[in-house]
Amino acid sequence: MAKTILVVDDERHIVRLVQVNLERAGYEVTTAYDGVEALEAVQSELPDMIILDVMMPRMDGFEALKKLRADDKSKDIPVIMLTAKAQDADIFKGWSSGVDSYLTKPFNPRELLAFVERIFQSLEHPPEDYDAPTTYEV
Repeated sequence: MAKTILVVDDERHIVRLVQVNLERAGYEVTTAYDGVEALEAVQSELPDMIILDVMMPRMDGFEALKKLRADDKSKDIPVIMLTAKAQDADIFKGWSSGVDSYLTKPFNPRELLAFVERIFQSLEHPPEDYDAPTTYEV
């Protein structure tokens, strides 16, 4: 069964570009055009991943991410932020808010697909538990 990805952006041409590329790669895609619609879609469809813009009407991506991470139902869904917000402070805010990846616009659709595939692969094949040594010999 194909994995479902929710694409959230207020720019319809960006949503369509991402949707077409993900569908060509074999993913099911649902769409939303602001943070409020994204939260509603997550509650009704529970996607396997979310690609989320930051600057949107009604509720921005940072606020939507905060609500997603606070909800037991959605807290573990991987989120890729895809945004024009490219300042260091914005990127840091994304990482500290719990995104799994942060990609800035303009973007290469193949790069986005690589991020998606890498995240899904890491979920399917998590690294072995690693016990780091507590002392080192020189």
